[in-house]
Amino acid sequence: MPRVGWRKPESGERLSDHISIGVLTRTYPPSTVDAIIMETGKREQRHRLLPARVMVYYVMAMSLFSQDAYEEVMRRLVDGLSWLTNWKTRWDVPTKAAIFKGRARLGAEPLRALFRSVVRPLGKPESRGVWYRNWRVMSIDGTTVNIADTPENEAFFGRPAVSQGGERSAFPQLRLSVLAESGTHAIVNADVGPYGQGETKLARDLLGSLQPNMLCLADRNFFSHALWRDSQQTGANLLWRVKKDLLLPILEELPDGSYLSRLYETTYDRQHDRHGVTVRVIEYTVDDPGRPQAEAVYRLITTILDHEAAPANELAALYCERWEVETALDELKTHQRGPRMVLRSKTPDGVLQEMYGYLLTHYAVRALMHEAALLAGEDPDRLSFTRSLRVVRRNLDGARSFFPLNS
Repeated sequence: MPRVGWRKPESGERLSDHISIGVLTRTYPPSTVDAIIMETGKREQRHRLLPARVMVYYVMAMSLFSQDAYEEVMRRLVDGLSWLTNWKTRWDVPTKAAIFKGRARLGAEPLRALFRSVVRPLGKPESRGVWYRNWRVMSIDGTTVNIADTPENEAFFGRPAVSQGGERSAFPQLRLSVLAESGTHAIVNADVGPYGQGETKLARDLLGSLQPNMLCLADRNFFSHALWRDSQQTGANLLWRVKKDLLLPILEELPDGSYLSRLYETTYDRQHDRHGVTVRVIEYTVDDPGRPQAEAVYRLITTILDHEAAPANELAALYCERWEVETALDELKTHQRGPRMVLRSKTPDGVLQEMYGYLLTHYAVRALMHEAALLAGEDPDRLSFTRSLRVVRRNLDGARSFFPLNS
């Protein structure tokens, strides 16, 4: 039934004028979605049952109800509109074929453009767990995602190689690299590519989101001289783990136990001491009986050369925050998508569209959690993503999620 204060709309209004799905429209207002649709050239030339704005929210709703059929996702999205009895025509849940056509007309670009236009770090100066001294802590990481096993998806994205036992991988996979705000788990930039594309290549496209007030963490698999150099040129500070066989001669020992060294791109540059980059090296051991498999020595390099500005023991402890981005990816892949679930889209463009729908929805949930944490004076890490996701699903699934929009 309608909420107090609702007014029946004039006849002839479109479905997109009545869609409001709680946390999603709060983060991505219809006016913003419409502007992105216009920019990407997806505005309809005529009225359709499933206009572009509806399909943008539908793709995000797919990521909330990943185990539901296409028609059921649409029913959840528009449930509660039955009281609009003075529409010119009766609105029925579209068929699966109509939904497929609506998604195909929309394509992936509006979802990708919306993500890149709206998504920003959430942390404010008063946010807890977001900052190390004066730096906003960020992390880079990557993962793979199983996608529908179709010839088109396999041809575009690829499939992991056959295992030593001769078993063929069950699904094609996409590769995803992300930049996340460690304290809020907000994924603020992402790039999607074929499985065979390296993480470091995808990570290069994330550098545009780095800023001078940031301290970026990354695991050893991301280190290369070129990526380090390009990341440093953004003005952000870096704290990356490197492999133990990387040659890092001691140039100057510092009082906190760290030391200065220089990176060279080639052996020739090292031999002739040309084009070197000065870094500070922090080596430490992990003494944890619960992790007997942990390596004896960890090696970190950082652009923060002043040991007083960031002591070695603090940076060693801070590096553990890199695991927060892995938690964010687990939220995206396991809790939001569902364990052992694959992306359902049958075409590469549909896969990209669906993946950005997941990213948009994850960010919206995390934005809600950050706001709640601020009001409670808590660290966002103390809030449950799973419980927050359930709240969003409950508030989406029902008439109370909808109210007329003036847009």
